[in-house]
Amino acid sequence: MVSMANRLSTERRGQIVACLTEGMSIRGTVRVTGAAKNTIVKLLVDLGQASAEYQDQTLINLNSKRIECDEIWSFCYSKQKNVPTEHQGTFGYGDVWTWVAIDAETKLVPSWLVGERNLTDAYTFMADLRSRLRGRIQLTTDGLKLYLTVVDALMRDHADYAVLHKLYGGTEDQRRYSPAVCTGVEGRVVMGNPDPDKISTSYVERQNLTMRMGMRRFTRLTNGFSKKIENLTHAVGLHYMHYNFARPHQSLGKGVTPAMAAGKAEHPWTVWDIAGLLD
Repeated sequence: MVSMANRLSTERRGQIVACLTEGMSIRGTVRVTGAAKNTIVKLLVDLGQASAEYQDQTLINLNSKRIECDEIWSFCYSKQKNVPTEHQGTFGYGDVWTWVAIDAETKLVPSWLVGERNLTDAYTFMADLRSRLRGRIQLTTDGLKLYLTVVDALMRDHADYAVLHKLYGGTEDQRRYSPAVCTGVEGRVVMGNPDPDKISTSYVERQNLTMRMGMRRFTRLTNGFSKKIENLTHAVGLHYMHYNFARPHQSLGKGVTPAMAAGKAEHPWTVWDIAGLLD
């Protein structure tokens, strides 16, 4: 049986992709494109899966030199404090963390994981990242202690590793509506011989903002959050297909996408190219 999403023309699918990757909600995309809500959700699921599979096969054997990692918080179904008793402790209800790695030079995001902030997911994320790299890297993470365990286990012979811990001022209420003021930075070498001048998490932290701007589900203090963890996962897959392959990065030169800088694409993709993954 052919799905409604696959019956849409590539042109129509591209229009929906453009809306979803520019921070519009599902209902907003309905109003702009005229497509049915269920059709858009089905397209998101199908195309998100296709995007993740394409990148899984393509983003390998990378010649990265500097990698930064971080985790970004979101929630699914409801805020953690409002999760019903019967769903307490079940993944996909309440807090969700997306682990992200970015190449500081090409700005490519080779690996991400939608999961929990625990040792199992930290290991899965770092193992996937390691499998995509060709040689030794300089790795910088924040001060999350889980990284110390998994990097030691997986990257001891493959990384010069440092931790960057930022100190922030302001009260919790002040940080809720505007970015906290950074009052200090503490860098610490953990493994190998990283270049002190390149110990940074600035690019991956900026990537957090890109995610919140590009995916309505990550926008703070709105009702655009994901109701199902599967849809959140597919939205992230589609987002990174667009970010890596279709969105030129200003720091790389005119018209150059992260995938092009990493040697994984010859030209910028269009939203119609992305939609064509389903053909």
